[in-house]
Order: sequence, then C-alpha cells, then structure tokens
Amino acid sequence: MNGFDVKPLPPLVDLETKPILKKLTEAHRYLAELKGVAASIPNESILINTLSLQEAKDSSAIENIVTTHDELYKACVFANEAINPAAKEIARYAAALRQGFQDVRKTGLITTNLILEIQQTLEQNHAGFRKLPGTTLKHLSTGETVYIPPQDPQRIVELMGDLDRFMNDDTLSPLDPLVKAAIIHYQFESIHPFYDGNGRTGRIVNILYLVARGLLNLPILYLSRYIIRTKVDYYRLLQTVRDKGTWEEWVLYVLNGIADTSRQTITLVEGIRRIMLDAKHRIRKQLPKIYSQDLLNNLFRHPYTKIGFLQKDLSVSRLTATRYLDRLVTAGFLKKHRIGRSNYYVNTALVNLLTSGTEKSQST
Repeated sequence: MNGFDVKPLPPLVDLETKPILKKLTEAHRYLAELKGVAASIPNESILINTLSLQEAKDSSAIENIVTTHDELYKACVFANEAINPAAKEIARYAAALRQGFQDVRKTGLITTNLILEIQQTLEQNHAGFRKLPGTTLKHLSTGETVYIPPQDPQRIVELMGDLDRFMNDDTLSPLDPLVKAAIIHYQFESIHPFYDGNGRTGRIVNILYLVARGLLNLPILYLSRYIIRTKVDYYRLLQTVRDKGTWEEWVLYVLNGIADTSRQTITLVEGIRRIMLDAKHRIRKQLPKIYSQDLLNNLFRHPYTKIGFLQKDLSVSRLTATRYLDRLVTAGFLKKHRIGRSNYYVNTALVNLLTSGTEKSQST
C-alpha cells in the first residue's frame, strides 16, 4: 500500500498573497491583545490550569472522546479513583500540554523527542512512530478511505526530522510565524506519524509553536472549539492541499481561527479577572481573617478544589484547610459536594464562566 508523497518543507508556493497578508494583520492584532490581557491575571497557573482543561475537553471531543465538565473536574480532583475513563484520558491531555509548555519555556524548541513524549503521555504507551504499513484515514460516516499517509517507517522519520528543522530553524523560511503554524499543522497531520493520538498531539504542537515564537507567553490559545465548529471545512481544506496543492484557503482558515479564538479567549480571560476581583473584595470584606492571595489563587486555579489542594497551596494543616473551605461555603463562595468518603468544593462562578455556551457550540 503506497502512501501520499508528503513533500519536505517549506512549500514551493507563494504564501504571502494579499488575502493572507490582510488576515495576518488581524490575527496578530488579536493575538497581541490576548498576550497583554493574560498578563493581567496575577498567577499564571490560573489560566494554564483552567484553560488547558477546556482545550483538553474540546480537542478530545474532535476524536469522539467525550465527557462532561463535571466528570473532567472530578477526575482532576480524584485522580486515583474510578472516575469516567474518558475524563481521565482528557486529564492526561491537559497534563501533556502543561508538560510540553514547561519544556518549550526552558528550551524554546519543539523537538521530535518532545513530540514523542507528548504522544506517549496521551496514549500511555511507547509505540513511537508507525513502523507497520496499513494505516489509512477513513470517513467517519461512510467508511470510505479518504487519505493514506506515508507508510514507510524510514520516510516517516525523515519527514519528522524535516518538520523539526522547519519549526526550530527560522533561517529556513522567511514566512510569518502564523503562516508557518498553518504549514506545520498541515504537515504533521499529513505525516500522521503515530498509530494513535495524531490529532491531539498536533493540536498541542499548535499552541506550543506560538509560545516558542514568543507570540504568547502562556499556552492559552486553543483552536479545538473552532475546529469542532468548522469540522467539515477543516478536513476538506487539509485534503484539498494534498490533492491540489491549494494552500491559500487552508492558511486563511487557520488565520481566521487564530483571530476568532483570540477574541473569544480575551473575553474569557477578562471574565476570569472580573469574577476573581469580585471574589477578592468580598472575601476580604466578609472573611478577612482567612483571606490571602494564595487562597484566592487556589479557588481560581481549581474549578473544583479539595482539602488537599488547599493544604499544599497554603502550607496549612488539614484542619485549617477544612475550616477555611467550610467558611467559604457558608459565605456562599463555594458549594460543597461529596463523592464516596471525600468532599470537594465547587467555585460555581468560575465553572459557570468556563462552561457557558460550550455544550451548545459543540452540538452545532
């Protein structure tokens, strides 16, 4: 079985057309605004934790790994208990994304080894790149084969090495990094280097590339919800590049997604800042003896929190953490729930903000 002949990078076509240059201006403007707004949140882990969970849920939904926000947040609180398997898998996605971010922050590079580590975390195996032929991509409804990626193991390794160089060596192409981001995503999905987890790994690489190029300081721009909403166009345009070499529409699709998602994320981050400031003022007024910035950070780092989280974040005893949480429940800042023998505490204002409209957007 012969696979599609994926070409080395960069593409030998003009990718600085007038429509692309115009859309680049818009995408960069909103991306820069998002970068600035994100800096207004006092603790970066608040955005990394909450938004990475949202991305994990949306990205996994593209692959029909579906759970509710409630199940996902419970899986993060009770990692060792028998929670919904899909929620645990999605939680691994969030962990892979955060670990990848820490690596890119240290090195500024997205290496082949890092990509292998991300996929390994997602799939919980050491299969590595595909070594056996037979992988095909089929239409979900009809079962028809729509794409056959490269089959030769050595060719897969060569193409991934070429992609590694293209991502990390800016001297190979003068193209704008957002155009390169669109190329990188196409190339990775066309190589399809793994038996499983290609889509989710590729979407993690998307955001890490923006961080590596300094366009964002935090990994908080996630295109998965945009892809869910435009799934037909996403797969059609990927295949059109393969079949006809028509890059412009694909690049415009990605740039539009970056601009659109940046606007949405700006609104979300501003909402988090707003409800966080409101909680800060009200806790300081109503519960001044227990207020601290560390306490506030905990309540917004974890949509669902628990006694152990508070103990660790505040360096207090279990008794003190329990007392703090119960006082926050009595004052209406949290809602207390129970699962088995354990309690967990829900920041309903934050959860409502994070989940607002998501189920509707995924069903359309």
